[in-house]
Amino acid sequence: MDKNTIIGLILIFLILIGFSYFNHPSEEQRLEMLRQDSIAKVERKAEIAAARQQASVESSPNGLATPSSQADSVFFQANAENKIITLENDKIKLHISTQGGQIVYVDLKEYRTHDSLPLVLWKKQEATFGLNFYALNQEINTEKFFFTPGTTETTLYAKDQEQTLSMRLYADSTKYIEYLYKLAPDSYMTDFSILTHEMGEVIASNSSFLTLNWGINMPQLEKSKDFENRYTGIYYKFFEDDVENLSLTSDEKETLSNKIQWIDFKQQFFSSVLISETPLSDVLLTSKISERNGYLKEVSAEIPLPYSGKSNEQYNMKFFFGPNSYSVLKAYGKDIDLPDVINMGWKWIAWFNKYVVIPIFNFLENNTTLNYGIIILLLTLIIKLILFPLTYKSYMSQAKMRVLKPQLDELTKKYPADKAMERQQAMMKLYKQAGVNPMGGCLPMLIQMPILIALFYFFPGAIELRQQSFLWATDLASYDSIATLPFTIPFYGNHVSLFCLLMTATNIIYMVMNNKNQPQNDQMKGMQTMMYIMPVMFLFIFNSYSSGLSYYYFIATLITILQTWIIRKFVDDKKLLQQIELAKTKPVKKSKFQQRLEEMQKMQQQRIREQAKGRK
Repeated sequence: MDKNTIIGLILIFLILIGFSYFNHPSEEQRLEMLRQDSIAKVERKAEIAAARQQASVESSPNGLATPSSQADSVFFQANAENKIITLENDKIKLHISTQGGQIVYVDLKEYRTHDSLPLVLWKKQEATFGLNFYALNQEINTEKFFFTPGTTETTLYAKDQEQTLSMRLYADSTKYIEYLYKLAPDSYMTDFSILTHEMGEVIASNSSFLTLNWGINMPQLEKSKDFENRYTGIYYKFFEDDVENLSLTSDEKETLSNKIQWIDFKQQFFSSVLISETPLSDVLLTSKISERNGYLKEVSAEIPLPYSGKSNEQYNMKFFFGPNSYSVLKAYGKDIDLPDVINMGWKWIAWFNKYVVIPIFNFLENNTTLNYGIIILLLTLIIKLILFPLTYKSYMSQAKMRVLKPQLDELTKKYPADKAMERQQAMMKLYKQAGVNPMGGCLPMLIQMPILIALFYFFPGAIELRQQSFLWATDLASYDSIATLPFTIPFYGNHVSLFCLLMTATNIIYMVMNNKNQPQNDQMKGMQTMMYIMPVMFLFIFNSYSSGLSYYYFIATLITILQTWIIRKFVDDKKLLQQIELAKTKPVKKSKFQQRLEEMQKMQQQRIREQAKGRK
């Protein structure tokens, strides 16, 4: 830095100091400025008071002003009174409070809890919903303020007309936040919009978003709290992607950086879904298992809503309050994958529920007046008839292996353990000549396994079975109990499910029949012991499950036993052996794969011989 630059900077500094000194106001001028500021503040307060008075007169049913019970520097409270307004159609009833302008009560009118009480998804004091933001150096939570309703009526119920309710929170007569609710007739869906009008001067200028806080403490609605909790939690749909969920068995908190379309506070049979017209980002979800009696989980969502300070900004959303019925969810949200909140199993087995089980079940439900227990029976019969060719093939494969057992035993004696390769080749040759596939009995069972798993997911989530009775079961969607124990057995519970006992008994009977149809050896005896343990394990697992599921497995196993008995009556082991011996006399055409396999075996044997010679 040269000499001239330094002198220039010093002169500029001296000029600024002199300018500040000579332009400093005198004491008289300073007092006059303070007086003018005080007058302006008094006039501003008078304007606000006048606006409050006017709004109070306009909103009061009798045209008289209502005194404010709460003063605030941001929002004035013309009607600081907690008032409940009801929106209602034939399906749902909503209570909306002027305090916070929020929904505080959701009643699904077509349903009842397990103890016959009104089915309430949101209970007063157990739900939170409001906007958070900064204004005039204060953190504002709209839940603490009283909104002004756009109607003096407390109940809006028009059977064939859309109901609309406006709730406004005024900063002054021209600045307000508005919640707009619209409920169509005979609908589970409620349109919901948040609007800001001329709030740019109220909300902090550096605010880039408003935070929407939504949370509920989910009440217990079904008989078994533990079982209901397995299907209760937060589900969400990524924009143009899959449906995911937080843990259903433990506490979890997660921030979703990717865009999402909706958030579902889902219970076993019912959902509260917030659907956004514009995808949401950076949503914080929290799920915590409730320790309170009568409640399942405490769930919440913090949702940032982009805010730019424009004169008018609007956020369009929808609430779905309704049953987790596949057909209902498909009607209201097929394009946004709303039906995927119903857990139908992994993708590779869910297709069977979607395209086979549900269509057959719905057809029987909609075209008959039969009891749901009979519908399950018919569904089981249809599925077992479809699977009968596999059952028959499995039995015949086991029967062929059984009649071939003496010949297999001879090969075992002929080729001792040190000649395992030769023994295996001889057995494979026998299988080929006889036309027997040693895996033929297992493959049909493996093919049926996805179907069994699919139905394991279908029945506990089928709301159609909820509170439907059959025989001694009062609710096919919950466990049936014929006796309550005075103590609790670990992993079993304190009740006795008769359908579960019947299922276990038929499984053991089937195991006995099936084992008689198989060739016996030491290895098979070990496997059979394990197979007998499985029904006992199922006894403990299924005791608290849906009685409809235990009933299905009981009927399915019973039908399988009957099919096996009939097949056995028509299959003669002597004739079957004769057919096998006749097949052995015919030339066997080898496939290219078999030819390659034999060549590989010969090459392997040749290498073994060469290695043995080398060691000598």
